[in-house]
Formats: sequence, C-alpha cells, structure tokens
Amino acid sequence: MSGAVELFPAIDLRGGRAVRLAQGDYRREQIYGDDPVAIACGFAASGATWIHVVDLDAARDGNPVNRPVVATIAAAVAGQAVVQAGGGVRTVEDAAELAGLGVGRVVMGSAAVRNPSIVDDVAALVAVAVGLDHRAGDLAVSGWTESSGVQLVDALRRFPAAAAFVITDISRDGMLVGPDVDGLRQAGLDSPIPVIASGGVSTLDDIRTLGSLGGIGGVIVGKALYEQRFTVAEALQALAGRSATGL
Repeated sequence: MSGAVELFPAIDLRGGRAVRLAQGDYRREQIYGDDPVAIACGFAASGATWIHVVDLDAARDGNPVNRPVVATIAAAVAGQAVVQAGGGVRTVEDAAELAGLGVGRVVMGSAAVRNPSIVDDVAALVAVAVGLDHRAGDLAVSGWTESSGVQLVDALRRFPAAAAFVITDISRDGMLVGPDVDGLRQAGLDSPIPVIASGGVSTLDDIRTLGSLGGIGGVIVGKALYEQRFTVAEALQALAGRSATGL
C-alpha cells in the first residue's frame, strides 16, 4: 500500500443485493440496491481506486452464492479500481478462485485468526488483508457470530505476510456513531503492517481524523455513502487534505 491513505467504498452482498447490517446482525439488514455492479461502477467513476466487497452469505454459512457478482464487479471496474474481497475466504482454494475472478486482494478473517499460517500460503498467490473484527478488543469469527478468544493486540504480530489489517469495531459497524479513533490510533502504532480502519465512519471529519493517524493506510466507508452523508469524491478530497468547497 502506498503512503497515501486510501478510500475503500464498501459493498456488502447478501442474496446478490447491496445491503448493510447493523453491528453485524443479520436480522438488522437494510437493502441499498439490487445492482451492486452499478454501485461499484459509480464509486470507481467518482475516483475510488479500491472497492471493498464482502460476501455476507459466505461469511455466515460458507456458501459463496455472491461470487459471480464479485467477478462481475471486478470485471466492470478493471483498469479503474482494485477489488478487495472477503467473506467466507476460508481456504487457499477460496482465495485462488477469487484471484482468478479478478480480485486484487482477498480479506481473510475467521480462517486466519484460527490458523495464522494459512495467510503465508495465500500470500504466495494473491495479496492478503487480514480481517480483525472485534468487540472491545475480543476478535469475533464466523460472520461475527462467535468469539475467537484471541485479543486484537495479540493478533497484530501474528501475520507477517499480510499486506494490511482490516480492523472493524463491530459495535460501531453500520451505526454511524464515529470510528474508534483511540483504538485505531493504538493499533496503528502497534502494527508493523498498515491498518485499514472500518466501522462507524459517519462524517468527513471522521475521515480526516483517521487519515491523520500514523499507521493508517486506508478507511472503509459504507453506510455513510449510502445514506448520502457525503460522496466518494468528497471523501477522497478529505483524505487528500483538500476541502470540497475549495476546488
């Protein structure tokens, strides 16, 4: 990842549609569109060079029903944006299949937390971001439905082959309550690998704050975009240190 802090507009897939969950709860789903490919193209057209895609069905039950959609997104934004995809990436074969579909970086969460050495194997095929999803520092697995018993602070040194860590505070995800700035600041200091901040971003000030933290390599934004709190272009300008009104 370059020295610049990257923006990762997020598309969460469930049943082929773009949705958002509140605090990772599958019973608290809000549908934002039936055409996630068009959403991805819109993000790319607005200047996003990364698209963060999560297969929620695969994350929960291992059934990658949204993989064709991921492939179509990757093809549609090729040459404009790189797709970073996760959700149910549990084996080397899963990662290899996604790479073959055009995904530039895979996100491994539960499988990596349970078996850190798998990241070394996958990294030989495609870049890997390790997803560290936590509640009060306790990492969750299986689509955020179970505690792993592993602490976030301990996990940061277990994955030397990772290209990045995607750190999500589950209690904030999809809630528009602001990110865990103190926790992310500490993670950025503790981690030898760039941290991608996820969960709670609701304003351009949140983005500016995260962009100013040491060790932060990226910011994932989802619901705030869908709720039109700001645009991709405005978020990119905030990360670049420019005001939208000053352009």
